[in-house]
Amino acid sequence: MGAYILRRLLLVIPTLLGIMIINFTLVQFVPGGPIEQIIAKLEGGGDVFEGIAGGGGDTFDQSTEDNGYVGGRGLPPEFIKELEKEFGFDKPPLERFLIMMGKYIRFDFGESYFRSKGVLDLVWEKMPVSITLGLWSTLIAYMVSIPLGIRKAVKDGSTFDTWTSGAIIVGYAIPGFLFAILLVVLFAGGSYWQIFPLRGLTSDDWDQLSLVGKALDYLWHIALPVFASSISGFATLTLLTKNSFLDEIKKQYVITAKAKGLAERRVLYGHVFRNAMLIVIAGFPSVFFGVFFGGSLIIETLFSLDGLGRLGFEAAVARDYPVIFGTLFFFGLIGLVVGILSDLMYVFVDPRIDFETRET
Repeated sequence: MGAYILRRLLLVIPTLLGIMIINFTLVQFVPGGPIEQIIAKLEGGGDVFEGIAGGGGDTFDQSTEDNGYVGGRGLPPEFIKELEKEFGFDKPPLERFLIMMGKYIRFDFGESYFRSKGVLDLVWEKMPVSITLGLWSTLIAYMVSIPLGIRKAVKDGSTFDTWTSGAIIVGYAIPGFLFAILLVVLFAGGSYWQIFPLRGLTSDDWDQLSLVGKALDYLWHIALPVFASSISGFATLTLLTKNSFLDEIKKQYVITAKAKGLAERRVLYGHVFRNAMLIVIAGFPSVFFGVFFGGSLIIETLFSLDGLGRLGFEAAVARDYPVIFGTLFFFGLIGLVVGILSDLMYVFVDPRIDFETRET
């Protein structure tokens, strides 16, 4: 097992390097860089993309055309060159990439262009919100999916199984952001009822509440975001649990146990449950990671939660490259490590699994 883990860890390096190369290359062709963002603001607060989309001959003069920036009318070329030097754009792309990766190896992710704050500081500041959303969504998905999946396996082919399968498919087909908007419209004062708050994780008077009051206020605020982010994972886990139990129920040891006169409940939870749940439990790290990053952007934006998803969205709009590439590297590394942890979880819950033997 040690050799397998070592090989997987060594594969992390080229995989992560490939991710960074692809994304760094793509960014070079995206219009509206950080310097253009600054120029647009200095020119009167307009959006840089207005100048890009306009395409008219009056959007730039000869001096700014020579510098390659749109919308810099009235700004001296010396000022633009100074901005290039400050942000490091006076160097060729390859040199910038090598300098960046050299710093990232030492976990030096630099400072945000527009927030005057280190990238790691921003990540640690926003992390609790995203962890809260991801952890609660994953736990609720498991708490609902496992009992429902077991029940569907036991009642396979029944009316209950048919109707719940239809509901699950509908839930899976609805995009998370659309479901979140529906919740806002119905229950957060959109058009109908003002039952849940729309912004933040706590109320303004949270510090003055009692311990029980704080807990209830916190649950009141996260109810809609957690529900919206767990819907797709709930559908997948339910079907996975059902199919896993169906595979086990049809095996010979279950038939033998029933032939010996054991009660169905004892057969189900004493014999089938442990084997059927291996794949479901072992997949917990990857499910959490998927919920943590997959739905956080839209959910956090819609419910005004100041987490990592919203940070990434704002960084992409503002072309805040240190935040974009720093978080990409950091979470790409976490994602690859989580993949290894998922394999180790399989071995932990079922020691019979041996990845080294399977590879040979």
